[in-house]
Amino acid sequence: MATARPCATLTRDGDGPVVGRFGGPLLLTPDSPDPAHPFVASIDLAVLPADTTDLPLPPDGHLLLFAFPETADYYETMGSVVYVPVGTAVTERDRNAWNSSGNEEYEAMFEAFPQGPLRVTTDVSLPYHHAVDLSEEPWSEPLPGHPRSEELVEVWQNSYADIAPAGPLQIGGYADEEAVFTDPVADAVSMVVKAVEVGRWDGPVSDDVSDWVLLADWRAGMDVQGWESATVHWVIQREDLAARRFDRAFTKVFWNP
Repeated sequence: MATARPCATLTRDGDGPVVGRFGGPLLLTPDSPDPAHPFVASIDLAVLPADTTDLPLPPDGHLLLFAFPETADYYETMGSVVYVPVGTAVTERDRNAWNSSGNEEYEAMFEAFPQGPLRVTTDVSLPYHHAVDLSEEPWSEPLPGHPRSEELVEVWQNSYADIAPAGPLQIGGYADEEAVFTDPVADAVSMVVKAVEVGRWDGPVSDDVSDWVLLADWRAGMDVQGWESATVHWVIQREDLAARRFDRAFTKVFWNP
């Protein structure tokens, strides 16, 4: 029970209230730079029920998610998060500005991104991973305090479809991807730390996974043909989330082409 976390499952069908949408017009403040990655979705935080996650999200305003659903080289973030406070003046921007080179393959990929309203269901989330990476022999071990974690995860994977069915977009909870072994958030944190070391991300960042949370998961492979198995993880340090420094969110992609 202590391990379980609440999460918001967002789908394009169901009976829950509409809390955002995939795609649609890109509305940003006039002084915001053009995002470097494709626009995925917007979330209306005023409509998102407060008890759907245990994240300290703002009570209102819009959260915009951007991502390119491919794995990165050289510890590069593959997306971003923009928070637009309620009442802020916005203008509609070019949704294709990220593709300045006019790459036709990437343009076709972006055109395949899902579109339409997103409805929310409050669900329970349990780990899909069962091991921690030791980076040395024996390379891994069960989750601390859970010697039978692999068996527990197997039970959850066989049960969650009847308890908390996965949707294409999830806010909070635990990260999932096609082949889960270690925690995707921990893997992202390792990438952020290395990105700081090579000068591709500004510190300070903590290497303690407990200082980070999953902000959102997008199972891009459910919708984008040619990018099957791709999952986008937006992660952020707890203190940055509490301070609403959403520009400090890091985006990691799992993709098994």
